[in-house]
Amino acid sequence: MSLAFYATHSTFSDPGDLAGVYRGLPRDPARLARVVRDLMIHRLEEDLFGHTHPTDRLHNDAEARYVDGVLRILVERNDDPLDRRREVGDRFVGTCRDFALLHCSFLRHAGIPARIRSGFADYFTTDGFHFDHVVTEYWDEQRGWLLADPELADPGATAHWNADFDPMDVPRDRFLVAGEAWQAIRAGAADPRTFGLHAPEEGPFWGERFVAGNVRLDLAMLNKVETLLWDVWGEAEGKPGDPLPESAREMYDAVAPVVSGEVSFDAVRKLFAGHDTLRTPPTVTCYAPYNGPSTVTLREGYDRAG
Repeated sequence: MSLAFYATHSTFSDPGDLAGVYRGLPRDPARLARVVRDLMIHRLEEDLFGHTHPTDRLHNDAEARYVDGVLRILVERNDDPLDRRREVGDRFVGTCRDFALLHCSFLRHAGIPARIRSGFADYFTTDGFHFDHVVTEYWDEQRGWLLADPELADPGATAHWNADFDPMDVPRDRFLVAGEAWQAIRAGAADPRTFGLHAPEEGPFWGERFVAGNVRLDLAMLNKVETLLWDVWGEAEGKPGDPLPESAREMYDAVAPVVSGEVSFDAVRKLFAGHDTLRTPPTVTCYAPYNGPSTVTLREGYDRAG
């Protein structure tokens, strides 16, 4: 049941009327990750690629909430087959979520069970900080669920970040899913100051509240509700940097084990469906980094994927 669920598209991963552009794509997960890498550039990769993003692309590309929107942007800039490497100026300017979701879409289109996971990676720095990140999790017939980071699928990117592992098999201690990060912090085994979008001295997006928001996002992603990372609802509506109320801590203490380790499909489905605070509502608050907050109504059927 669970593998069939993750082998079909969500509202977010469905290419829709652009499914034809997937024709001719490889079926191998690693090759698909490289296709994604060659179609996209991260908002923060200007120095790595020696490129300056046009302002409108920097501000707006990553607001494409659904894969069909991502594809539309790509095809408008260059209508070559998707497996042809794009020049940097023709690429979609996105975030880790966009890389992972497009990879997930390719995998599901090929019938390979896949989902995206929200958590924290330690491989973008050597100082022990765990950066907010999203990766793909895909099913391998021999080994089960594996983590893949399509951002690292270009050997140049792998070398740049000194990643000493196979990007298609990210070690579980190098990328902590959000529930595991939460449990480590609550047990006193990890410093909350080392988890976030940035270091504490650079702003409020770090620590317990931020990690809790990622737990909420990861639960939604495990239910194939793959929102933008700055779509907010429930307990995350508090002001960034404010401490969580004790009632919220207790709630996430209960949620974190469900989204950690060997995830129970039935448990994540039941928790998401039955919890008004955790379940993604039809309308969310979008705190777009460049465009400011807005209220967004999600496409009909987003919560009935699969």
